[in-house]
Amino acid sequence: MVGAAAGESSYEQHDDGFPSMTKFVVRPSGPLAGSVRVSGATKNLGCKVMAAALLAPGTTVIRNLPRVDDLDVMIDLLRAIGARVELVGDDGLTIDASGDLQPEAPYELVSRMRASFNVLGPLLGRCGEARVAMPGGDAIGNRKLDMHLNGLRAMGARVESSHGYVVAWSDGGLLGARHVLEFPSVGATENLLTAAVRAKGTTEIDNAAREPEITELCAVLNRMGAHVVGGGTSTIVVEGVDELVPVETELIGDRIEAGTFLMACGIAGGEIELTGTQLDHVEMVVRKLGEMGMLVSSTSDGLWARAGRRLTAVDIATLPFPGFATDFMPMAVALLAVSSGTAIVTENIYDGRFQFVDELARMGADVRNEGRHAVVRGVERLSGAPVRAADVRAGAALTIAGLAADGETIVYDCEHVDRGYANLPASLRALGADVHRVA
Repeated sequence: MVGAAAGESSYEQHDDGFPSMTKFVVRPSGPLAGSVRVSGATKNLGCKVMAAALLAPGTTVIRNLPRVDDLDVMIDLLRAIGARVELVGDDGLTIDASGDLQPEAPYELVSRMRASFNVLGPLLGRCGEARVAMPGGDAIGNRKLDMHLNGLRAMGARVESSHGYVVAWSDGGLLGARHVLEFPSVGATENLLTAAVRAKGTTEIDNAAREPEITELCAVLNRMGAHVVGGGTSTIVVEGVDELVPVETELIGDRIEAGTFLMACGIAGGEIELTGTQLDHVEMVVRKLGEMGMLVSSTSDGLWARAGRRLTAVDIATLPFPGFATDFMPMAVALLAVSSGTAIVTENIYDGRFQFVDELARMGADVRNEGRHAVVRGVERLSGAPVRAADVRAGAALTIAGLAADGETIVYDCEHVDRGYANLPASLRALGADVHRVA
């Protein structure tokens, strides 16, 4: 687990009825100011590039890979499969997949992180077989695997689900095929991509995910020797190749972290600068923040933002990229909770994403949730309270909500937050926030 960084304050345990565990302590500190660098996208891109490295015998090098907890899980998984993985410096990693691989991903690892399921495509593409446990991850709703498995079947794989595992094999190798995803699933697009690069012939993935992480994964595969056209569009065409080679690559900035900092500024007010990110990765968030009265613009190497007054509520509906990402939704609800007016938030991706609103209500937020919709009536200030983080983004939302809460907010179960943020308290402190980790 990611530990406290140098300079983290040590607080005494609080007698609040909760058992002792990792937690964040947040106190109001006024408007934000300063600059912070956005970390590399380990969770949503780095772990997928690590899986793709299994396709290429030799040593792959990945840089700008911050040490989030999901990285530890992926390292353990690749080692269990037979790759040699070494950390290099503060944010580098090497993966040597030269030897024979054991095409099995065990339950005790895959159950800890859903991205672990992304080894299915590379293992099937390289080894012709794979046995991968059903995935785990955040408790944010039902995420079926049918789109992954049906796409592999379209390429000639035989796929069975039994005793908590997906078993896939192809006696004569995968064959190129056209497959239409019923929904632009990021995970399914990634698994089909990494299987198709070693298939015989042409594979066409229609209604593919268009997220920046997909575009980057396609670019990495092409540098490895694949022939992939259309990354970042709804139709991706892959010409299968006989072999791939390892590469050196550097991750793009984490757009979800960038959006978290922008909405933290909206909650606390102030003027901040983010480096290591780009506008087109968070364009819908920036558009919504602009409608609410916040100023955001591009800089030479990132973004500048200012919130000079209390923002005005706007309706939000989550959609696949380039729409408003579901990962931004909890932070957006926290922002709307202290904005002026009433907004309706609609979650179109995951059916269990609103679990965090009960915790936000403990802080005085006026949020009414039914099914995939929530009505948020803004209040002037929240009230500090002990709350629990149910998942990585919920924990981030509760943390930044504490910036506009009177008194002390204590966010428990922050192991979830550490899965996706290298050190959220330290990053927020760089912008002037009073946020500390208690180990």
